[in-house]
Amino acid sequence: MRSRRVAIAALAVATSLAVTACANRGGGGETSSANYPSKDLTLIVHAGAGGGSDLTARTLAKELESDLGKSIVVENRTGGGGRVGLTYLKDRPADGYSIGFIPVEVAMLGHQGADIKPEQYTILGQIMNAPATISVPAESPYQTLAEFVAAAKAAPGTITVANSGAGAIWEAATLALGESAGVTFKPVPYDGGAPAVAAGVSGEVKAVMAGVSESGAAAKDGRLRVLAVLAPERVAALPDVPTAKELGIDVVIGGWGLMGAPANLPAEVKQRLADAVHKAASSATFTDVMTKAGNTPMATSPEDATAFTQAEFQRFGEIYQK
Repeated sequence: MRSRRVAIAALAVATSLAVTACANRGGGGETSSANYPSKDLTLIVHAGAGGGSDLTARTLAKELESDLGKSIVVENRTGGGGRVGLTYLKDRPADGYSIGFIPVEVAMLGHQGADIKPEQYTILGQIMNAPATISVPAESPYQTLAEFVAAAKAAPGTITVANSGAGAIWEAATLALGESAGVTFKPVPYDGGAPAVAAGVSGEVKAVMAGVSESGAAAKDGRLRVLAVLAPERVAALPDVPTAKELGIDVVIGGWGLMGAPANLPAEVKQRLADAVHKAASSATFTDVMTKAGNTPMATSPEDATAFTQAEFQRFGEIYQK
């Protein structure tokens, strides 16, 4: 079981898709989109305020407001490693007034018993990738990844590592790191990356697995010590932090994020939103915030993002069946 989950984790390696112009063939049904949008929108985020997903969503929302000419209210609906927020989004009316940040978990949770599948959403585009980090509290005795791994080898299953939720990507990253290092950690789930990082800072856990945008700020002000980045190469936000591979542990894993809405969004509304998302994700403000946070900003078409998400869902399914 553990090997299967680790294999799943390896599939979540951040994938760079080419930035393309938004085109549309999606949606359907009647629509009064000539006046769309005629009221404010709600943007659903599956994770808590202050985390990487929340930062991405709120940064994009500001850019979308300028284009759409309406306010966008960001609503955090946390719980279940993304299940609560994703379920709420898919069950909203497909009228264009409920949109959401859709994380990598949309390709994972359906294979863990949740009624969540990519086709339950209208995908508007991929907007970011996020490499993982493994960090310890500033006062931790572990100065290096080697020392941290040695501690786990000495006491298997006792080194607690906070993550963003059971079944979510950072739990998978914890298992992947342990598998690659030949040790067993004890994952501890929280409702999002921000609470997980807070647990790491406070010393409630021995370590925290989170995205660069979530751990970076705490690392820069000295509250956390990032031992390694689980990325192919060092990231600009933490240039002095080595990759796990540099340190002899060959593991690369990260999350990704899309913008979407409930399935069956009217075609004209989908086109308007997809164009706005592409413009916002391509803006200097969004790309600057994402890059400084350690994420990779992206702006792909609905078609490319939909195909990517379906492929990820299918690959996760193949692993779960083994």
